[in-house]
Amino acid sequence: MLFSGIWKMLGADTEQLKAILEVKLTMDNRKPVSFGANRGVEHKKKKERRNTILLTMFLSLVTGFIYIFPIFITAVEPVIGLALFYTVFTFFFTFTLITDFANVLIDTKDKIILFSRPVSDRTIMLSRLLYIGIYLFRMGIPMSIPAWVMFGFIKGWVGALWFPVPLMLTIFIVLFCVCGLYILMLRIAGPGKFKDILNYFQIAFSIVFFAVWMLSSRMMNTEAIEHMRIETYDWAKFLPTYWIAASWTWIEPTAHILPGTKWLSILAILFPVTSLWVTVRWLAPHFTRSLVSSDNDISPVKKSNKVAKQQGKQGLKHQLMHLLNKTETSKAGFIIAWIQTNRSRTFRMRVYPTFAYVPVYFFYILNSSKSLGDIWRELPQHNTFVILLYLSFFVISQALTYVTMSDQYKAAWIYYAAPVERPGEIILGAFKAIWVKFFLPFMLAIGLFVVVIWGPATIPDILLATINITLFSAAIIRINHRMLPFSKKEQVKDSGIKGIFRVLGTILFIGVLGLTHGAVVGIGNHAGKGKLFDLSGMLSPSMLTILSFSLKIVFLILSSIFLWLILDSIKNTSWASIKKEDADN
Repeated sequence: MLFSGIWKMLGADTEQLKAILEVKLTMDNRKPVSFGANRGVEHKKKKERRNTILLTMFLSLVTGFIYIFPIFITAVEPVIGLALFYTVFTFFFTFTLITDFANVLIDTKDKIILFSRPVSDRTIMLSRLLYIGIYLFRMGIPMSIPAWVMFGFIKGWVGALWFPVPLMLTIFIVLFCVCGLYILMLRIAGPGKFKDILNYFQIAFSIVFFAVWMLSSRMMNTEAIEHMRIETYDWAKFLPTYWIAASWTWIEPTAHILPGTKWLSILAILFPVTSLWVTVRWLAPHFTRSLVSSDNDISPVKKSNKVAKQQGKQGLKHQLMHLLNKTETSKAGFIIAWIQTNRSRTFRMRVYPTFAYVPVYFFYILNSSKSLGDIWRELPQHNTFVILLYLSFFVISQALTYVTMSDQYKAAWIYYAAPVERPGEIILGAFKAIWVKFFLPFMLAIGLFVVVIWGPATIPDILLATINITLFSAAIIRINHRMLPFSKKEQVKDSGIKGIFRVLGTILFIGVLGLTHGAVVGIGNHAGKGKLFDLSGMLSPSMLTILSFSLKIVFLILSSIFLWLILDSIKNTSWASIKKEDADN
């Protein structure tokens, strides 16, 4: 509120603005932290949950050590080092705001209180922007402290005093870009589909962020970084992060910059200030009214079209439901999981990106000093397809983790009210829905890729990997997740040493399955000497191929038997086991 004069010039009521922000920040400080030992601890007194903001700031401080690397470049090329730091910083905050904090901007639940009062659109919009800004500053400032200290060590006390100013301007730019993007999407998509499109945009953005972060970290050439020169990147003058970095020339006039671009440093101040003014002054009224209309959008035409589309899709899922389940209870669990995974935005946000993470992880593991083209050409020469196949377990394990969680978990009372003798049938039905809806299509796509690259001889490996991953997934449910679908809060307390051993046990289990499969494949690989399980000195190539194929068939049969036993155990889960699992969590 030190800038209350500016907020008043922007058209906001400063007293109302202060009251709204005080309530929002007080609620923030009382929220439980969503990880670690504080997850879901509801029985503790409120006085034990009044330091959430301080804890998140400390965690941001620890995370900030990741961003120290670009600052080292400032010892040689200060402008290019700062530009790289601001670019990484901007990218990270844009990702954070779009994926994790979007609900603050599009949340309209406060209209129940605010819209019945004489509160203007600009006051409401500015309260949201400032709330997000406060959130970003209390996370961004601690996160920048390691880089801040390092820059001060390199450039002295003058650099330390100057560093936070452009950092704040960077955060303003992030805020404007995200808000402008939301408003553009709202205008293009319309109020009715805005939240759905935003959800898929968040998923796509998180995938791109993850892929760029993982692959670029392995493809980075250290020698090239040591010889970086700003003149090589003429296109950088079009980036706002370069404008902010160029403002260092105000402190160090001899710093290298692109010729004729020193005047762009003025935009480091003009662009953020103008962006904030434009957002609040002209875009806020349209944005607020559109959000309200999105809540009131109950067009009968759209509703009937939605119902018609749903009825058209019912044929397949009901056919699969009857095909894969024998009892009515199991069918109920199947259809509940199938429908709710479509409706839950949280589930989509957590699970859908995993489909892209698998190939990214695969190329990250293979990536070395070679180019991506060389790695692609050498793929058929190695048995790395085993790694790709078993990385697919991320998809089903992530889906099984979040199929038990829901924001509307209190609706799970219906399970206990219904005359269900064996709740394990509901769990098994939900597992089958997740398997056939998410894992099977993805595994078919991965299997097709493997056959195209490595040949049809890998079909037994694809079948064995599919059974093994299904066995692993069923074991996870049997050991860790014997919970009814969508019946738990996302924040559940840690289960201590017992829980750690459970996690390590499941990871060890899939590791043993994958290594055993890889060893069997290695037996048939008689392309050279000195390989693990190399039996080429004892058996002929044809005998090695027969032995490898025979072992795959034996393991396929054994894995299928174990899978049947575990699924039968899940089906026979009793209410006593469910209640014990509830007590443990």
